[in-house]
Amino acid sequence: MAGTLSSKKRTTIGGSNVKSSDNTSSKSLVIDKPSSDVEEYAKEVLDALINDNLPPTPNNFSLYYDRLLEDKSQNLKKQIVSMLELEDSNDDENTIVLEKNLKKGFVSIKNMLSSTAVLYKNLSLMTKILEKRKKELSVHLESEEAKKIINLLGGDVGKLSTILSTQSTQIKEIYDDTAIIIKDVEKETIFDNVFGIYNKRYLLSKIDKEIGLIEKFDHTSSLIMLELSKELKRSIKNDKALLLMTKTVAKLLLKTSRRSDIVAYYGNGIFAMLLKHTDIDSAKKASVRLSDLVSSSNFFLADREIQLQISIGITNISSVHTVDEIVVSAMNAISEAYKDSSHDYAVLLRS
Repeated sequence: MAGTLSSKKRTTIGGSNVKSSDNTSSKSLVIDKPSSDVEEYAKEVLDALINDNLPPTPNNFSLYYDRLLEDKSQNLKKQIVSMLELEDSNDDENTIVLEKNLKKGFVSIKNMLSSTAVLYKNLSLMTKILEKRKKELSVHLESEEAKKIINLLGGDVGKLSTILSTQSTQIKEIYDDTAIIIKDVEKETIFDNVFGIYNKRYLLSKIDKEIGLIEKFDHTSSLIMLELSKELKRSIKNDKALLLMTKTVAKLLLKTSRRSDIVAYYGNGIFAMLLKHTDIDSAKKASVRLSDLVSSSNFFLADREIQLQISIGITNISSVHTVDEIVVSAMNAISEAYKDSSHDYAVLLRS
């Protein structure tokens, strides 16, 4: 599982109809000779950007792509809209920021409630102290005027305590209502706050969408799932240290991933990477890079230096299998990687 990867074997299990990377790498789009209406349209968009002296950045290209489409035939519009509906239509990064801010707002409300509770507690304590002092003074004070002032002060403090108690109850009700809203929102979130990557719900939705894209366009994509090695986890008895190690793996996943990859936390210490337009050979190479990166990262626990180790399972995404079947295939591949200590990952293909 750990050590220098170049000396290790790789295991591939089962058969596959996965396309070879040699076939895909040799084919490239010749922009001067478009082979379809969509490619012809893409060239037109790029030419329009250049003619208008605008840099062909993704944002500018997207803007012109939508604008020029308005004057095209219904057939081309229908074709392109059909393709776009299968792609991402929301800004995931903005959604993540929104989720973070929402949860920060909830924490602020919780802190406000705690501060109000402390204030109410202190005021209640002051009321008790005032009652005690009033009894002490009544014994020594002969002036009725002084007693009257003390009684008035006690009454004022009592009124303030009642008002604060009512407001504290109202704030608690608002907090409870907000907690319900937050729980409902969390059911639709796409971001894992602990590890700073996408969550299981988002991963499964992306795999499902990728299955649809593969069925329509017949390209190849792969799924990688991984975890800290069982041997490493058994040797570490400190839960906090294990969490820090797991967070380190999450950061390394982000570091080695491409922009188009979906990096997510599946749960129970297992991470996943959805590699779009990536065949098994390329997925293997990505796993080697990731294993090398993790194995070269050392973790210090007290006076002990620990080398991080992971187990990786790889599978292909097929349009004839469900999301659950694909995920189970990748997780079974993780189990296969444990069967021989010379294997740093295993591949289980769905034919």
